[in-house]
Amino acid sequence: QVQLVESGGGSVEAGGSLRLSCVASAYINVRSCMGWFRQVPGKEREGVASIDTTLGNTIYADSVKGRFTISQDNTNNKVYLQMDSLKSEDTAMYYCATGQYNKWYGCRFIAGQYPYWGQGTQVTVSS
Repeated sequence: QVQLVESGGGSVEAGGSLRLSCVASAYINVRSCMGWFRQVPGKEREGVASIDTTLGNTIYADSVKGRFTISQDNTNNKVYLQMDSLKSEDTAMYYCATGQYNKWYGCRFIAGQYPYWGQGTQVTVSS
């Protein structure tokens, strides 16, 4: 059983920064993906950023490129999301997720690739 716990959410003015953290009890495979997703009530969950825990390769949603940075610590059991230049449209519940790396598509924003999810941490950005 893999458990994920997010933290670091809060309220911030537009243009400000927040750093989210996610602690995983374990990785599900020798090579795995860690991702950040976000969701607004009434809308589908969307991928924000993901990282290949072995190589460190990352991908980002177009909406956050240049503003958000995903990273992990040297023990590979914690992942961060540094969020800079926050906008009101970044307001959402942010979730951490983990799943198995896929040799064909790597780490992508595919729901089926992430069987384990945290409970989320709220981020609210005021304009």
